[in-house]
Amino acid sequence: MSLSLVLVQLLNGAQFGVLLFLVAAGLTLVFGVMDFINLAHGVQYMLGAYVAASLGVWAGDFWLGLLMALPVTLLIGLALEWLVFRHLYQRDHLAQVLATFGVILTLDEAARAIWGSAPLNVPQPGGLPGGIEIMPGLIYPVYRLVIIGAGLLVALLLWFLVERTRAGMLIRAGASNAPMVSALGVDIRRLFTAVFAFGAMLAGFAGALASPVFAVAPGMGDNVLILAFVVIVIGGIGSIRGAFIAALLVGLLDTAGRALLPDLLRLVMDASSARQTGAAIASMLVYIVMAAILFFRPVGLFPGPRA
Repeated sequence: MSLSLVLVQLLNGAQFGVLLFLVAAGLTLVFGVMDFINLAHGVQYMLGAYVAASLGVWAGDFWLGLLMALPVTLLIGLALEWLVFRHLYQRDHLAQVLATFGVILTLDEAARAIWGSAPLNVPQPGGLPGGIEIMPGLIYPVYRLVIIGAGLLVALLLWFLVERTRAGMLIRAGASNAPMVSALGVDIRRLFTAVFAFGAMLAGFAGALASPVFAVAPGMGDNVLILAFVVIVIGGIGSIRGAFIAALLVGLLDTAGRALLPDLLRLVMDASSARQTGAAIASMLVYIVMAAILFFRPVGLFPGPRA
């Protein structure tokens, strides 16, 4: 196992981690503030990828398509909240799960009807060099570094918004005691709508960023959604700091585990067994770590206001 392989997997894990954070940040705000389980949040990730790819082709510039995807996914989030989700806020979690699962099926089929079932390959964005030399003999794609930088910037902006602005104060207060905030004259329904739409836009932004890296296809948000739920459970429901740290942890474990575990197991078993055993353990590693963390910290590493 070479140092360059380890470094590449760490960077890939960080890149995947920041994408998970962008999805999980909106999900943890919706769950923490509204106590609403939205299984359809991963669909926003898929729609962001499709919209950015389509608008990028139409505009002739991926970056312009990515920027235009932000208001489009925001509007889609507002439409879904108005048409479906606001009618479920007072329902129990089982009703929310069933209804939002129906939204997943509906929008996945809509994506197939509009864009087809074949994966859509998005070319690498223009205006960037192909790669940068991280160390002698190791060239790493610049666009993946751009994803990491964008995720870190969004994390900083989210922290400032939640912790240092009046809107963030209302979000934190709404998460702690929504009836009291409403009694003080705040339109809690409008606050919930804004939080939901902003979370949808973040998920769409993650999908738009991921479109040149991963194949864009119907259902691409399903696996991301599962890992996003793992992130908010580990980090603590309603906590942006927890979502960020947990997303990086999950991204590194998932990426590095799949790449490095088979090589490590070759030290104690034959190549074929190491490959099979390593793949099996790597697929379970994130969930094993989640169970271990929750055994000692049932509310997560950095619980939010509701904990």
